[in-house]
Amino acid sequence: MSRLVDNPALAFRLARAIVSDIALYNPEKVKEGITNDNIFDLLDEELTEGREHFYTRVAPDLPDKDNLFDRAVVDVMIKQAGNIESSIW
Repeated sequence: MSRLVDNPALAFRLARAIVSDIALYNPEKVKEGITNDNIFDLLDEELTEGREHFYTRVAPDLPDKDNLFDRAVVDVMIKQAGNIESSIW
């Protein structure tokens, strides 16, 4: 069994990798979700699965682990979608 990640910086990198995979395999959902401001609804299943996977790889007592995954979603999916036409911006 592999060791659990207990370093916040490494945990954030892991979260970004997981979210990157979600975005890579669901580009149409990302585009539609940004355009219609419902990305979290469209990707609910994928993000829930990604978050659960993240939790299995990080130490249970890692501080702020929820925020790390949420920040990864914003960094990877939302910020990088700035070129998609949306009422959000």
